[in-house]
Amino acid sequence: MAAAKRKKSARPTPSYRRKGEDLRAELRAPVPVGDADPESVVAEDGVPFADPIVAADLPVPPKAGRNLPAAIAVGVLLLAVVAASLVFRPEFFVAFAVLAVGGAVWELAQAFKRRGIRLPLLPLLVGTAGILVSSYYSGSEALMVSFLLTVGGVVVWCALDESGAAGVRDAAAGVFATAWLPFMAGFVMLLLAEPQGELRVALFVLLAVASDTGGYVAGVLFGRHPLAPTVSPKKSIEGLMGSFVLAIAVGLVGAHVLDADPWVGVALGVLAPLTATLGDLAESLLKRDLDLKDMGRLLPGHGGILDRLDSLLITAPLVYVLLATAVPG
Repeated sequence: MAAAKRKKSARPTPSYRRKGEDLRAELRAPVPVGDADPESVVAEDGVPFADPIVAADLPVPPKAGRNLPAAIAVGVLLLAVVAASLVFRPEFFVAFAVLAVGGAVWELAQAFKRRGIRLPLLPLLVGTAGILVSSYYSGSEALMVSFLLTVGGVVVWCALDESGAAGVRDAAAGVFATAWLPFMAGFVMLLLAEPQGELRVALFVLLAVASDTGGYVAGVLFGRHPLAPTVSPKKSIEGLMGSFVLAIAVGLVGAHVLDADPWVGVALGVLAPLTATLGDLAESLLKRDLDLKDMGRLLPGHGGILDRLDSLLITAPLVYVLLATAVPG
């Protein structure tokens, strides 16, 4: 009997049973990261298989989405440079603005090359300096005249450099760059030329900083509802509310310093985040079309110069017109 039992137990396992055991072992095996998506592996009962050990080993990206220490350090340094230039001599701020906007023009030219578009850098850089300097010294009429002269120089340069559809395309891109960068920045120079110009520019800069900081902190802590998920997935409605709160606080303090009515501060605190967010979303659309994460790498934690100027540029005309109307000086 014992021999019979031993002989019975030595019989080979049926092939169909071995295949079933091999299949179950394969399903239980961890899926290597990068070889297959765990959800694409289906178990015998039809339920997607996901190994918890593999999921736990995956790195979790930080919710903030940026190098926070570097961003803070660079932001503080930029604010210090702006403050120092405004305190000592307004001309220093004009020179700083020419360098910053010129750097943004160069970044935009490098980005457009990805789509075969060549911005005429020389007339754009010369026009940038002319627009900003003439706006500060000669006012709004000089801003318009220098803008038109720069546009004319860009069109002529492109026509002489390249004919046909490519020349028209490059000229259109050059006009767009002129209107977006130096022309919008010219309103900051108009602010600087106003009575108490240094305080007005400081308020303008702090409004943009408050909008960005309030939106960032509120978005990280409370962000749940996307503001424009197809354009900028990280922006949330809660973040926009945080921008309003901090910008209104800064606007009220600025209105008190400028001896203006409180409603001016509230209006600045409500409108500035709207234009700043609009400018940021517009640049996000452009970067999405160019297949870029950042316009440059000159500012660690922030990206490029244009990534910092996008919200400021669209906000400048609003702040200038509102303050010129409500606080004429």
